[in-house]
Amino acid sequence: MPSYRITLGVGALRAGTDPQSVLPAAAGAARELTVVEAWDLAVVRGEPRITVRFTADDDEGAMHVGRHTNAVVETLADVLTPRLTRRWGARWYPVH
Repeated sequence: MPSYRITLGVGALRAGTDPQSVLPAAAGAARELTVVEAWDLAVVRGEPRITVRFTADDDEGAMHVGRHTNAVVETLADVLTPRLTRRWGARWYPVH
C-alpha cells in the first residue's frame, strides 16, 4: 500500500487553542480514515510544520485524507502551504 504524507504549515492559533493539541489533532484526523504511520512537528525557516504520514489505496483516497486533516487543523489554526506527497522509492513526489 502506498505511503503518503500531508505537510501543513501552521500559522496563528485560534483563540483558546493549546499549541500542544494541534499535532495530535492532525494525526487523529487522519487516523479516523486510515492507518497513520508517523507524525512530526518541525520548524522550517521559522515556520512550524506538521507532517502526518499515512497509507492509502490510491491518490484519490490520499487526497480525501489530506483534505480532512487540513479541515480539522484549520479549526485550530491558520494553515499555510498545505502539501500532499506520495513516496516512490526513497523520494516524495507531489500529488495533484
